[in-house]
Amino acid sequence: MYEKKIPENLDCGISVCMKVMGGKWKAWIIECIHDGIKRPSKIHRQMETEGASLRVITMHLKELEDLGVLYKKIYPGTPLRVEYYLTEVGMSTLPLIKAMSQWGREKRAYLLQGERNAYLATN
Repeated sequence: MYEKKIPENLDCGISVCMKVMGGKWKAWIIECIHDGIKRPSKIHRQMETEGASLRVITMHLKELEDLGVLYKKIYPGTPLRVEYYLTEVGMSTLPLIKAMSQWGREKRAYLLQGERNAYLATN
């Protein structure tokens, strides 16, 4: 098993939060599952227009499951059907995701303006 060269410091609350929410797609995956999209292929379809690969989505789902944010339910049959659900810990991330989403909507125009100014300054 892979062992990190630099040990994690989970004494800081921000470090703990980033362990769960860090990663380009994790917050969006949690939001998708909360919104009723439970199957990995449907989560991928929801996010593929933004460039999320199925491999990365699957990797994030596994990480979130290992952290206890999600649990996986496997339905028997051929083919097997897998669905993900939020745990109590996963539900507790929703206010944080909502706050991040609201902040992003409020600051979007400002950040786009900043990018435009940076572009104009270099050209």
